[in-house]
Amino acid sequence: MTTNPQQAEGRLRSPRRQADDRRPDSLVREATRRTIPRLQAGYRQDVPAAVAAVARLRREAGRDAYASPTGWGLDDLETLTEIREERRQEEEEHREGQAPPRRYFSPYAREWEERRQEREDKAVHLAVTLWALHQQSLRDEPMHVPGWPLGRAVRRLAQGKTGTQDLDQAQENGAGPAGDGTEREPEPEPVEEVSQTIRKRFVRIGTSTDVDVLGTRLREMVLLLRASRIPLDYERLADQICRWQDEEHQDDVRRGWGREFHLTYRKSKAAGGDGGDPPTSGDDGSDFTIHDAGD
Repeated sequence: MTTNPQQAEGRLRSPRRQADDRRPDSLVREATRRTIPRLQAGYRQDVPAAVAAVARLRREAGRDAYASPTGWGLDDLETLTEIREERRQEEEEHREGQAPPRRYFSPYAREWEERRQEREDKAVHLAVTLWALHQQSLRDEPMHVPGWPLGRAVRRLAQGKTGTQDLDQAQENGAGPAGDGTEREPEPEPVEEVSQTIRKRFVRIGTSTDVDVLGTRLREMVLLLRASRIPLDYERLADQICRWQDEEHQDDVRRGWGREFHLTYRKSKAAGGDGGDPPTSGDDGSDFTIHDAGD
């Protein structure tokens, strides 16, 4: 009885495969977390090595990972390789005295492993090069900020606002105390009143047909966000790009982007800083309530 690659991959989608599904996300997040905050801090302080590294990354925006020789040796891919080696060594130590993993013997399992690594490469490379483009010529503010997922950033852009400061001030001041002495939440802007041009661009991101189209449309949005000095959470975005490349998870990622767009965010006491560790309040670093502005 012959087994095709799809059947073999289906067998890997058992409890063991479910554990593997979590691993690439964690690896992608860690690679992005190790790369961007370090470069961002150096770039904002005008450290020559960081400025040069960011310039190299920016030139690779729109190119596949490893496809261009000029991209070999870039910080993002080097970090990803280092983390893979660390985890390989940890796995060997953990499995000492046990049989090697199945992927060492099954050609189909090895093929799946290669595809998984390719998704990770593309996700990290796309996210980090997008950040380098986003941060270009901006020294006074970080453009990677935990707690600013794609949908939230696009919603703010569609409202015609810039940066994040006036949002924080408005939420601090609110609309004044209510009659019962409690602070009222500022009214969210109805979705019908946001820029339809920006909303349509966001919809086009969600309807991308492959990762190249997705990268192009994300790049167009990042240029608009840079012009308005609105940051993004690139660690979260890298994770989403990685999962989006797996057809099983595309709908989940799209739902996440749509949900982010419709959330009403409150200012968190632990606001995201200069690319440091994300705040711990909530999954994306912000306190929020779900508000369907379309109702």
